Amino acid sequence: MAWLPGCFLCRFLLGWVGLSAPALAVEVKVPSEPLSAPVGKTVELTCSYSTSVGDNFALEWSFVQPGKPVSTSQPILYFTNGQLYPTGSKAKRASLLQNPPTGGVATLKLTDVRPSDAGTYLCHVNNPPDFYTNGLGLINLTVLVPPSRPSCSQSGQTSMGGSAALKCSSSTGAPKPVYNWIHLGASPTPSPGSMVQDEVSGQLILTNLSLASSGTYRCVATNQMGSASCELTLSVTDPSKGRVAGTVIGVLLGVLFLSVAVFCLIRFQKERRKRPKETFGGSDLREDAVAPGVSEQPLESEDSSNGLLERPSSASTVTTKSKLPMVV
Repeated sequence: MAWLPGCFLCRFLLGWVGLSAPALAVEVKVPSEPLSAPVGKTVELTCSYSTSVGDNFALEWSFVQPGKPVSTSQPILYFTNGQLYPTGSKAKRASLLQNPPTGGVATLKLTDVRPSDAGTYLCHVNNPPDFYTNGLGLINLTVLVPPSRPSCSQSGQTSMGGSAALKCSSSTGAPKPVYNWIHLGASPTPSPGSMVQDEVSGQLILTNLSLASSGTYRCVATNQMGSASCELTLSVTDPSKGRVAGTVIGVLLGVLFLSVAVFCLIRFQKERRKRPKETFGGSDLREDAVAPGVSEQPLESEDSSNGLLERPSSASTVTTKSKLPMVV
């Protein structure tokens, strides 16, 4: 080999290296940390690549909803044969930062970010015959949303000595808001031992209720985008006062009933006294009157059919005159 001309040796070595060297690999680079963007703003999903761009170069951006596999990805746009083709529900809001993306930059620009845009974005570069890597990069996007106005509710027994649970929850908010309860008003604040709150679930537990527990409670939902609140009023009742009130009402009803009965009785007596009594004049004759000196004797008749004696009614009487001497 030492006797071969130097030019021939160099050409031989370069040809051997060229035949044995593999094709260039497609290398895609994306941010390793998740991205976040406020709702309504514009976000840029950075994606770069290195490969020898040829006629078969193709770029595709797709989207995967949270919690779903990559196989369910939905296309956003793709570039092939020198043309850009937006597609899908994000077509009007999605574009490339550089078009055509043949200079190693494939960054996606998304305007008017919405809560539904949160998820995983796939930057896929395909450049045959460079198949030694998959040419895929994944970016997780979080859309920041302020908490909505929470809803406040209560449950439990709100009498003295009982327990009550106050609940607070916002329907939207990203990241998930934390909740804090505040007792408003001038009434004394309940002891810390009787209040237990969970900042994640938004629940406040009140135990051993007293009259001091009554008042207005405010729940504040907060995340890095803002805060919102709701209020409710808690009224703690005293069962003993209820029993006293019931007794008083019962006594009043009894007195009222007795008064009505006495009034009706007095009125009845007055009406009875006002009725005229029945009187008989000296010249009036009564059909049932008996003349002086005449005795009333029952008249017995014999039933001809059965031989029994029948006593007539009181109206059928026979009068007999007493045998008195007549004085002339």
